[in-house]
Amino acid sequence: MAEKLAITIGRQFGSGGRDIGVRVGELLGIKVYDKELLIMAAEKRGISPDYLRRVDEKAASSLLYTLAMGSSIYSARHLGVDVPINDQLFITQTEIIKEAAEAGTAIFIGRCADYVLRNHPHRLSFFIYSDYESRVHRVMERHECGRSEAESLINKTDKKRINYYNFYTGKKWGKFENYHMSLDSSLLGVEGTAQMIANLIKIYSSETDDERKIYHEHAE
Repeated sequence: MAEKLAITIGRQFGSGGRDIGVRVGELLGIKVYDKELLIMAAEKRGISPDYLRRVDEKAASSLLYTLAMGSSIYSARHLGVDVPINDQLFITQTEIIKEAAEAGTAIFIGRCADYVLRNHPHRLSFFIYSDYESRVHRVMERHECGRSEAESLINKTDKKRINYYNFYTGKKWGKFENYHMSLDSSLLGVEGTAQMIANLIKIYSSETDDERKIYHEHAE
């Protein structure tokens, strides 16, 4: 791949989105960033990774802070407002995501990467979802738990991701306009969905910017 591609993957909990992203990376030999971003942020900030895990993909909850900072978390730095650890993590992960995308082709799972890299010239954003029963069974199997616990995990985790994404982007999590493609992983499974995304990336990377421009002009 001559161009540096930024591939982002949003996902419902239990949809297999992370496994799909990892598999796409294996199929194409592309670096995948997920929990690694947390470790990198911890090292950059000099903060314990365990401490950051407690606020990972969680929005800041202080109303006073939100009012003080206005629409930009960066503006708080200039207002003398103490920046919550949630936002310190988001800011640091944003910096790391942008640096990694500039360095070379990579896959980014979660962390509002589609929004963070919205101005990247060669970004491909995917959202992975699945039918509820498939999600429940996947969570039960992975976490070795019963149905009620699996359903609770799904509801809590999706709610956390929704609040996080909506808070930091001003957009709605999972809404199709935010992504280039939304895929139901229950249709083809993890392997089939990963193969489909990998093939699409290959097609995209084989086209020139002029070819893409012509296509978009015709689509309009």
